[in-house]
Amino acid sequence: MKTLYIVRHAKSSWEYSGIKDIDRPLKKRGIKDAHLMAKFISKEIEKPDVFVSSSANRALHTGIIFCENLGYPLANLQIKKQLYSFSDGYLVKTVKALDDSFNSAIIFSHDHGINSFVNKFGSTPISHVATCGIIGIQFEDKHWKNIKKGKTILVDFPKNHK
Repeated sequence: MKTLYIVRHAKSSWEYSGIKDIDRPLKKRGIKDAHLMAKFISKEIEKPDVFVSSSANRALHTGIIFCENLGYPLANLQIKKQLYSFSDGYLVKTVKALDDSFNSAIIFSHDHGINSFVNKFGSTPISHVATCGIIGIQFEDKHWKNIKKGKTILVDFPKNHK
């Protein structure tokens, strides 16, 4: 059995002109929400075996906050440039390429790709994954490369904790 948690990056800032989209930072609210959700999930689940993040500043910063709150070594955080994508193609490829020694994983990525992924592979239809939203899906498969439709085991958003 494999368990996947997908986290949409926290709220990012649009106030800086002249920076590339990949470099956009988190807003103060995003940082606060990331700590809120990381603290919540740290009490609800066992620490995932591997943490993987998009290389975008906002996703990476969200991932770092989760690492700190869940006691996961920052040096082990995997950064995948291909996750800086807004389709589910690279997300699917990243998940299916996970090492089978990991029974659980948490991935920090982006809108659209996450929405498509959770609706394709989860059992609960979700119209929109809000910033810093967490979706958990459990798969009956022994190998990540073979995952098919799984069971949605967690759907949570920052607004549920305010």
